Amino acid sequence: MLAMTLLSGWPAHAADAWRASPVEKADPGEIFKETRPPAPSEIPGMLTAPASPIGDIEAAWYAIPTSRYRHGALGDTVEGGALVVQLKGGAQVTYRLPETEVFEDIAPRIADLDNDGTSEILTIVSTFGGGAAIVIFRVTGGDALVKMAATPPLGRENTWLNIAGIERYFGTQTPEIAFVARPHLDGRLGFLKFIRGNLRLVTAKPGFSNHAFGSAELRLSASADIDGNGNMELALPSLDRKKLRILSLTRKGIVELAEVALSAPVDKAVIAEGTGKDAAFIVGLEDGTVWRISR
Repeated sequence: MLAMTLLSGWPAHAADAWRASPVEKADPGEIFKETRPPAPSEIPGMLTAPASPIGDIEAAWYAIPTSRYRHGALGDTVEGGALVVQLKGGAQVTYRLPETEVFEDIAPRIADLDNDGTSEILTIVSTFGGGAAIVIFRVTGGDALVKMAATPPLGRENTWLNIAGIERYFGTQTPEIAFVARPHLDGRLGFLKFIRGNLRLVTAKPGFSNHAFGSAELRLSASADIDGNGNMELALPSLDRKKLRILSLTRKGIVELAEVALSAPVDKAVIAEGTGKDAAFIVGLEDGTVWRISR
C-alpha cells in the first residue's frame, strides 16, 4: 500500500466538549430501522443498494446464495456468490465469484470514487485462507461487470472488515473509503483512495470497531461535517464499543476530536444529524437505551 501525502493548510479543530444525553421514550426499532429494500435474490438479510445520482447504475445486490465460507460474522453462513448490477435502462449484468470466494456483506455500495462521472461498486469479498478484502467493480461497455481494484486480503481465513464511510473526509475532489479491518480483534481504522485504478492506503490507526460479531447491522458509524468547513468527520465506536469516538482526517493523519463514554456497547446504527455546531450523533446500545451525542 502506498501512503498518500497529506496536504497542508487545513484548519485545526478545537477541542470541543461533547456529551451524551438520553433520548427519552425512544423506540430503537423505529429509530434505527433499515429502509433499503431486500435484495431481489431473496437471500435472507441481503439488501439492495439504491441508485447513485452519478452514472447509469439503478441498483446493485448480491445473488447466488452459498454456505461454502462458514465464518458467520454477519449472523449466518449464507453469503453471496455473485454481484448483480441493474442499469438505469433496465439491463442487468452479473459477476460470479470463483468457488474460493464469497461476498461476505449485506449490500454493495455505489459511488463515484474517482470523480470521473461513472459510478463504481464497492464490495467486501472473503477468500478461503486469506480473509476479507475490499474489491471495486465497474460496468464497462454497457454489458460487462469488471473487477477494477482490490486491497490485499487480511491474511487469515475468518478475518473480516467493515466499511465505515465513503465521503470527502480530507477535502480533495475524490472521496476516501473509511473501513475497519478486524473489528472484533484489534480494530484497525484505515482510509483508502481510489487513484488511477488502484486502491491506496492514506493512513490507519488501531483501536476501533464498527460491528458486533454475529450481527447483520453494519451501520455502526456515521459521517457529518461538524465544523462547517465542507469536509466530513467520522464517528464510530471504540474497540470495546463502549465509547463513541469522533475523528478527522488531516495533514497530521487521523486526529481524534472527541471521545464520549457510554453506559453499554453500541450495537445499533449510528445516525448523524445536522452540520457545524448543530451536528449530533444518535446511538443505540445493547441495554436498549438511545443516546444523543452532541456539544
